[in-house]
Formats: sequence, C-alpha cells, structure tokens
Amino acid sequence: MTAGFLRALWRLTSVQGAWNYERMTGIGMGHAAQPLLEDLKSADPARYAEATVRSAEYFNSHPYLAGLALGALVRAEYDLVPGAQITRLRAALTSPLGALGDLFFWAGIVPTATGLGILGVVAGWGLWTIAVVLLLYGGLRIATGIWALRTGLASGARVGAAIGDSWLPGAATPAGLVAGLVVGLAVPLAADWLLDPQGLGAVGVAVLTLLAGLGAAWRFGPRMTAVKFGLIAIGLALILAWGLP
Repeated sequence: MTAGFLRALWRLTSVQGAWNYERMTGIGMGHAAQPLLEDLKSADPARYAEATVRSAEYFNSHPYLAGLALGALVRAEYDLVPGAQITRLRAALTSPLGALGDLFFWAGIVPTATGLGILGVVAGWGLWTIAVVLLLYGGLRIATGIWALRTGLASGARVGAAIGDSWLPGAATPAGLVAGLVVGLAVPLAADWLLDPQGLGAVGVAVLTLLAGLGAAWRFGPRMTAVKFGLIAIGLALILAWGLP
C-alpha cells in the first residue's frame, strides 16, 4: 500500500467529521481525496485544481462504503473523464452505496454483533465477549474499507459494474437474516437471565419481554434502528444486572 492510499484510508474513518446539511459528507470526501490527488498536482495543475473542488462537493452515502466512491472518482480524474461526467457519477453512487451499507451494516452486522455480545454475557463469558465482538467488528470495518478503496481505484467510472459483480450485493440480505436469527435468540435468553432470578417464572419473563417489545415498537416504530436497539439493549442489561442481588 502506498503512503497516499494509507492516508486516504485513515481519513475515510472520519469522513463524517465535517458533516453539514449543505454538503453532507462532501468536505470529508474532499479531505480524504487529497493524498490520492497529489500526483495530479505536478502532472496537470489545472486539472488538479478542478479535481480538488469537485472532490468536496455534495456527497452522502454509507460512511463505511465511501471508499468505493472516493477511489472511483479519483481514478476518473486521472483518466481525464470530463468533469460533468464525474459529477454525475458522484450523484449516481449516493443512493446505491447508502442502501447497501444500511442493509449490510446497520440492519445486519451491527445487530448481529449486539446479539452475539448479549449471548456471550448470558453464557457467562463476561466482558471478554464484548472485547472479542468489538475486535471482530473493527476488523470487518477495516477490511471493508480497504476493499472499497481498492475496488474504487481499480474501477474508476466502471465502479457500478464492479460493485454489482462483487460480494456486497449478495451479502446484504443474508446479513439481515442472520441478524434476525441472532437477535431473536439473544432477546429471550437475556430476558430469562436477567428477570428469572426475580422469581417471575417463565410466563412472567415472557410477558414482560413481549410488553417491552410492543412498547419499543409503539414508541419508536421505523425509527428503531439497529444502533438504537443495540444501545438500548446494552443499557437495559447493565441497569438490570447491577440491580440484581
């Protein structure tokens, strides 16, 4: 990996750091693109100036997959693709990358990791479970970022076809099914582990779990994202666990 690639990869981890309503993650994308555009500065200063401006224009997608767009747009600049076409490519990548990222990570990997963490705690593995889950999640996040940036740089304006032929579209839906299985297993086991010592019995635990689920659905509805679910589950587990005798 070149120094420019590594610097761009590092900057992509904070691509939302300058998020705003006008450009969304555009400024973060421009910041991440600079190390990859350095060679263009000496080869074609005029093109470099235009590319720098374009790199910070409006962009909004899943932050973990932003490298696909970044790499493709940078490669298109070196391939001397017309600026108007690069702008259209940037806009065209927004929705697909957002949808794929939401399906794979927010609706799949995040709830799966949360469920595995809960199952590990219920099984008696304690904080080691949380540490392992975080390491695995972080490893997947880094590996996906490397793959995304490499694929974008290799594909350029043909990145759409490269994404379609990759593992990502086929993994998005199964990831959600796995998440449903893991969370569906973790919730009742965790409820029994936390509430049964209170003498409620199996029926009482089931009723309270059902009421909690209905209450969350009524209160949050479609806004109950995977991230919110994970934070609520962890918070309730800690509160109830500390309250046990």
